Amino acid sequence: MKEITVEELKQKIDKKEPFTFLDVRDLFEANISNLDIESVQIPVNELSENIEKLDPQSEIIVMCRSGNRSATACERLEEAGFTNVANLKGGINEWARKIDSSLPVY
Repeated sequence: MKEITVEELKQKIDKKEPFTFLDVRDLFEANISNLDIESVQIPVNELSENIEKLDPQSEIIVMCRSGNRSATACERLEEAGFTNVANLKGGINEWARKIDSSLPVY
C-alpha cells in the first residue's frame, strides 16, 4: 500500500494539486480536529456501501486519526479496483504534531 507523509500532503495542498481527500473517521472525530481542505467524509465501516461516491480515476488520499483505519480503507478501495490510493501516514494526529500544532491530538 502506498503511503504519503504529512509533509508530502502539505506540498500537494500548497501546490493546489488535484486529489480526493477521504476522511474515514467517525463524524464526531471530524468535529474534534479537521484539516481545512475539502474532503469526502465516509466512516470506514460505511465505505463499502458508499464507494460509488468516489471517482476511481482520481488520486485518493485517505486519512483517519492515526493511520490504521485509513490503511484498512485503502485496502478496501484497492480490492474494489481503485489504483491511485494513498494512506496518510500517522493520520491527523501526525498532521497536528508536524504541520499545524493548533489542532488537538486525540
